[in-house]
Amino acid sequence: MTDKSPVIIAIANTKGGVGKTTTAVNLAAALAAPRRKVLLVDLDSQASASLWLGVDRARLKPSSGSCLLHEFPIVQAIRATPVPHLDLLTGSVELANADVALAEVKGRELTLKNLLQRVRQRYEMIMLDCPPSLSLIGVNALVAADGLVSLLASLDTVRTRLGTKGRLLGILFTMVDPGRPAACEVRNRLRAQFRDEIFHTEIMMSRALEEAPAGARTIFDHAPRSRSAVAFRRLAGEVLERLRSTRHSKR
Repeated sequence: MTDKSPVIIAIANTKGGVGKTTTAVNLAAALAAPRRKVLLVDLDSQASASLWLGVDRARLKPSSGSCLLHEFPIVQAIRATPVPHLDLLTGSVELANADVALAEVKGRELTLKNLLQRVRQRYEMIMLDCPPSLSLIGVNALVAADGLVSLLASLDTVRTRLGTKGRLLGILFTMVDPGRPAACEVRNRLRAQFRDEIFHTEIMMSRALEEAPAGARTIFDHAPRSRSAVAFRRLAGEVLERLRSTRHSKR
């Protein structure tokens, strides 16, 4: 990036089980690796990213839900992770009630954006692990984000609901199985359709990625020389390059 202003990136998909949290955790770790200060915000009531990074389920609070729904100070809720330079704002089950809790709040779609303003200058990048739906929390994430990494599902829906200055940073293929010719044909067609919007990097299915969460380790700690680790480092490079290109084009 060409300047020190922080950027907020949302990792979004409107369905579960597609590698969203895998992407959020390992991309955040890759971006933090060169002493870049990164905050990962877990916005999922299942708190999968938080559990992956070693937070016990009984110790999830204070969480992003505490800050969004109960005005708990975000500075006190953020915690360090085992990954150097990567901080975490945990998810928790209370996020499941966010739509009801925020329903009568004026400017409810801006709640997360306003919350993050209080810590934004502490970080070079803030990553949002969005819930697997376009709930009110998901809409909050899209409104807060400067860039959106979509995992392809319901892309048009995500774009329609975005409605802010945030732009599509890229579409990422995850859980790719090279042994399935039909899936390969679909990917090729999508690349022809969306062209430069799709990241060159693809995240393949691998045993290393499946095993890493059980040990509360990122792919870089669990299998640093694996093809998955190489892929996430490459993806981090693509993300940074797209951010640089975006900022140059605005000048």
